[in-house]
Amino acid sequence: MSTNKTNSSIVDQRADPFVYKHTDGYYYFTGSVPTFDRIEIRRAKTIHELQNAKTFDVWHKHNFGPMSRHIWAPEIHYLDGKWYVYFAASEEDDIWKLRPYVLECKGQDPLADEWIELGQMQAADDDDKSFIDFSLDGTVFENKGKRYFCWAEKTGGQFAASNLYLAEMESPIKLKTVQFMLTTPDYDWERIDFWVNEGPAVIKNKGKIYITFSASATGACYCMGLMEADEDADLLDRNSWKKSRYPVLETNYDKKIFGPGHNSFTVNEEGKPISIYHARDYENAVGDPAVVPESDKRSLEEIIADPLYDPNRHARVMEVQFDETGKPFFEFY
Repeated sequence: MSTNKTNSSIVDQRADPFVYKHTDGYYYFTGSVPTFDRIEIRRAKTIHELQNAKTFDVWHKHNFGPMSRHIWAPEIHYLDGKWYVYFAASEEDDIWKLRPYVLECKGQDPLADEWIELGQMQAADDDDKSFIDFSLDGTVFENKGKRYFCWAEKTGGQFAASNLYLAEMESPIKLKTVQFMLTTPDYDWERIDFWVNEGPAVIKNKGKIYITFSASATGACYCMGLMEADEDADLLDRNSWKKSRYPVLETNYDKKIFGPGHNSFTVNEEGKPISIYHARDYENAVGDPAVVPESDKRSLEEIIADPLYDPNRHARVMEVQFDETGKPFFEFY
């Protein structure tokens, strides 16, 4: 089955989709559930079979304290012979105190074996800036024998800019180097309603490493940009990176694809690279009271006006194309 169906979802009501194709031939899928209260994993032999695959709740939020609210953007990775999930969470008493956390599976079957909490992602010993403020959307990738962690973090409070940071990893739970700011919202398309760079994802091609990221608020203005560097360059050097001047993926009104972003990369059944992203099929998001926690005491009108609680960001798929220089580009068909 072709994966070029950008107008149809592969998993309904799952934002921030992440797909990992394992050596067993299965696709493992996770993403933000609309209630933001648990981590769910499913697997299938093909991308489009994920829609109806059985779901497994492998972890639930705490009732209070750290990891008790806003369970967002989980990613599943297989590192050093073990399964890990990276996700962001806040607290019931401080709902914007987002921090990155890590789970580890005690066995080789991530759907059936026990998952344990490893706690918050740890900064390097000489880094006093990472993960001290609103931090989320961590992803892991390897390049030239080194493993890196890339994440979004606001500095200066809830309404400050969300930047992307990059650091080398010492272990699956700890950074080896101090944070390096990869990108900050520079352009108008990154500053609509909120100044945001978030949701990084990595793809390599023809000696280059590319990091897509999402920008602006989560409505129809949400879009994707692109960073690029040579694979042989020092990835923790600002001069190694070039940023796209314009979005590489944005709302398409004709095709009714609104707010595309927060993607991940994998390959389809034929081995061709694909992008898994989320989008709505209508422009104006409306909060659904049914997915809001009981502890949220806002009025009905306030909840309806909150786009975060619109459950209809669906996971979709798109084949990744490359131009003559090897740079990826993204088109709706």
